[in-house]
Amino acid sequence: MFTFFRIVILFFGIIFLASCSVSYKIQKLTNNTLFNDTVLADAHTGIAVFDAGKNQFIYNYQSDKYFVPASNTKIISLYAGMKYLRDSLAGLRYKEMADTLFIIPSGDPAFLHPDFSSQPVFDFLKRQSKPIAITTNNWKPEAWGEGWMWDDYNDAYMAERNAFPIYGNVIRWIQVRDSGSIAAMAREEAFIYSEPDINWKVNFSGDTASEIFSVQRALTENKFFITQGREINAERSVPFITNGLQSALELLKDTLGKTVNSTTTVVPPEGIIHSQPSDSLFKIMMYRSDNCFAEQVLLMAANEKLGVMDDGRMIQYLLGNELAAFPQKPRWADGSGLSRYNLFTPQDFVWILHKMKNEFGMERLQQIFPTGGAGTLRNYYQSDSGFIYAKTGSMSGVVSLSGYLYTEKGKLLIFSVLVNNHRQPAGVIRKKIALFLHTLRMRY
Repeated sequence: MFTFFRIVILFFGIIFLASCSVSYKIQKLTNNTLFNDTVLADAHTGIAVFDAGKNQFIYNYQSDKYFVPASNTKIISLYAGMKYLRDSLAGLRYKEMADTLFIIPSGDPAFLHPDFSSQPVFDFLKRQSKPIAITTNNWKPEAWGEGWMWDDYNDAYMAERNAFPIYGNVIRWIQVRDSGSIAAMAREEAFIYSEPDINWKVNFSGDTASEIFSVQRALTENKFFITQGREINAERSVPFITNGLQSALELLKDTLGKTVNSTTTVVPPEGIIHSQPSDSLFKIMMYRSDNCFAEQVLLMAANEKLGVMDDGRMIQYLLGNELAAFPQKPRWADGSGLSRYNLFTPQDFVWILHKMKNEFGMERLQQIFPTGGAGTLRNYYQSDSGFIYAKTGSMSGVVSLSGYLYTEKGKLLIFSVLVNNHRQPAGVIRKKIALFLHTLRMRY
């Protein structure tokens, strides 16, 4: 009996020492690749590395501390979408009455979005001969998420949220010049148009000396101020004010060629039109880090689970149920990561990524998360393509990366590196993180 206990103690002692040895080696690696100069000296940095095969953390550095994660928040919204949106997106639900077709929107951001050539919802609406009425009794949140920066309103990455997105809730402004003509050389006016074509107020600047084509929307109305630039071809995408359903109805009238009204009538749906394969939307969301898609995915998931598009209620539901076991309870504010109110730890991201691996499988996740040289990783990890699948996150003072890493020895690591309050160019920090993860892949 005494010999047996000695063997057990020796066994666990060897495991403990091996674990300590791995952690020590990774600590040396972080010192050599991340902390060997002043780039991160003044930053707040957290790192967690988890061996999925051994089901244990092999390295932690401030991994239980809270960080603003920026677009790493989309990982949590992706979980909600994969959990509740099934194989195909619900484009809309409807009920046909004797004199009206009632539409119950689902928040689908793929409707008339240029990323999707097939438009089953539009085709369905185009075929209708009865008057169409859209109800939004299932819509609860504001157009902007909690904690969004108001002065970013003119940037495409901050498109408003609503129950019935159309064209991604942005207007694409396009400038074209004839590069070979004498007129272009003489700086005559360029041809400028919008997609979709709009009837809203547009003011063109008389200044033809600007180097850059620019479009500025008024803060409180759909009024656009345009200055032509010297570019031969240029494009700017600017969010429009949704005004609930109003702007969508105006744009839809022009596109459909028929009037569509809003209604407060509550009707139980009897049919559904699916729009796109869910994973096709998720992939674009993660590859491009599309904020509009992420926000609407969370709202669509809420609609499917709770019967109402309410991101606040959905966040509370998830944190109380499927995501109740987060290692550190996060402060989760929005679906996209635009809000600085979001606070997660590196261990939180490792936990949710591990949960997603177990629930959805790595084969599916590898089709959704970008790998080296693709999406938001297009300028990094080229030599690690096919070995790393991860989500980036960036905003002023924030660089984050969380995901999966296959090592040269075939091990699957789940990692999260979060950097806050840095004063360096973001690209410098991304290169350091890339060096750390590449070296970790080759050595572990």
